Amino acid sequence: MIAPPVTRFEAAFTARPDAARPGLIPYLTAGFPRLDDTAALLDAAQQAGCIAAEVGIPFSDPLADGPTIQRAGWRALQNGMTLHRAVEQVARARAAGVSMPLAAMTYLNPVLAYGIESFCADATAAGLDGAIIPDLPADEAAGVRATLHAAGLALIPLVAPTTTDARLRSACAGAAGFVYCVSVTGVTGARTDIDPGGMELLSRVRAVSELPRALGFGLSRPEHLDALAGHAEAAVVGSALIDALDAADGSPAATLAAFARRLTRG
Repeated sequence: MIAPPVTRFEAAFTARPDAARPGLIPYLTAGFPRLDDTAALLDAAQQAGCIAAEVGIPFSDPLADGPTIQRAGWRALQNGMTLHRAVEQVARARAAGVSMPLAAMTYLNPVLAYGIESFCADATAAGLDGAIIPDLPADEAAGVRATLHAAGLALIPLVAPTTTDARLRSACAGAAGFVYCVSVTGVTGARTDIDPGGMELLSRVRAVSELPRALGFGLSRPEHLDALAGHAEAAVVGSALIDALDAADGSPAATLAAFARRLTRG
């Protein structure tokens, strides 16, 4: 097995105080609200103090995404977004000074269509640090993981409350960057409360891995981040942010910055 790469994630999480509230990882759909908004949104996220960002690649069959992110993805596809363009926009963000860790959230088919080796080479050159591939099962991920890790990209696993202990150990054993903990059994979407199963999952992950843990799916309020202090190193927020961007009349970047500062009480 190729050793997990060292990426920007390690430095970002090491710099975070152990007892602090979790760092915020915003989920952005590349090409939404407008085709060329991605680089400016990533810069706004960094300026607002986010610990990292997740760049969602729109796809026609997004099995892990709820209605809000599906809607954003559809609009991004209509705007002309592709995996190639998303990688180019990450490179543009890096050239503009974005230095925080960035992970692509993509499904396996776009990567296969791109070519795994070509994707890894271009993603590394653009400045991506890792990839989240929700439809890639842990027990079928060895080949993709090896190619990503050889290129210096972290393969970030998703685990859920329904993940068995054996599969949890398997997923975490080859992980890099952080472990994405899904808070619910279901798809993305803002929710009122953190499911107890998500909190239990964070403890189960810590029992088998020392990697940082990010809880996602359903988080939308400052109180959610308060509740995660001491339990998770990061919180991923997507649908609530997409809704805010969709409803905004002004600058998407300014909307994201205000949203992030409200969540982090910053």
